[in-house]
Amino acid sequence: MAYTFMFPGQGSQKVGMGADLYEKYDAAKRRFDQANEALNKNLSSLCFEGPDEELKATQNTQPALFTVEAALVDVLREAGLNPAMTMGHSLGEYSALYGAGVFDFETGLRLVARRGELMSQAGSRNPGSMAAIIGLDRDSIASALARVDNGVVVLANENSPIQTVISGESQAVRRACEACKESGAKRAVPLPVSGAFHSPLMQEAADDFKEAVNSAEFAVPFCPVIANVTAQLEIDPLVLKGLLIKQLLAPVRWVDSVLRLQENQCGTCLEVGPGNVLQGLVKKTNPELKVVSCATSENVYSLSQ
Repeated sequence: MAYTFMFPGQGSQKVGMGADLYEKYDAAKRRFDQANEALNKNLSSLCFEGPDEELKATQNTQPALFTVEAALVDVLREAGLNPAMTMGHSLGEYSALYGAGVFDFETGLRLVARRGELMSQAGSRNPGSMAAIIGLDRDSIASALARVDNGVVVLANENSPIQTVISGESQAVRRACEACKESGAKRAVPLPVSGAFHSPLMQEAADDFKEAVNSAEFAVPFCPVIANVTAQLEIDPLVLKGLLIKQLLAPVRWVDSVLRLQENQCGTCLEVGPGNVLQGLVKKTNPELKVVSCATSENVYSLSQ
């Protein structure tokens, strides 16, 4: 059976994630122990026990979520389950690259740790916010944003045909929310984030991140990766490096990425990571695609039978 591995991003983390994997699978235990040593912090304890507020901090969330998802990839591999294609939502793209064999675990861990650190710093230096616009199509949202004549606000996460996240300077985001509601949006929901991710306010982070990405060793993936920035199947390591840098500033084209699956033999989609956010987003874009949760040892056991 063919599988597409989908990896959720920041916001899907929760206290307790990965604990049962650590207890049951040596492959998962090795990954958590390796992360603890590489980062010189007790990342496993943070994942398993919290506290929640500390886990939610961008500089902690990113390596924590990557470690959980990488551990799941390793456990699935040992069970004989390998992807024919991978994709990830924002931070989840790093897990997608790991799942496709582009880099080893420690390389990915150091990249996401540096990414989280730089994004947190950029959020402090250039404060901003994000909001989810519900019930309005992408083109109408773009038109509403164009009416905001003061401040930076852009499309950030194109999650489903009826849900798009906007990002930018806080006052501009607030004005854009009002403009979207005037255009017919059902809701405009502020998001509990520490910065204006996927917007020009992350330019400093992108500039500083280039060195970490360019010095990392990337291999040709053994299966295609659908990239956030292009919504295309990518296999060139140099292209993938450039896209990771652009991803900090550009929209996550999740709708187009899901539509790309329809054009390929994607098989069953596994949401490899905590929660079921991606299942919901995929269902809103293409209800015919089958998406199965894979977050626990029980999920892995069911898939391997």
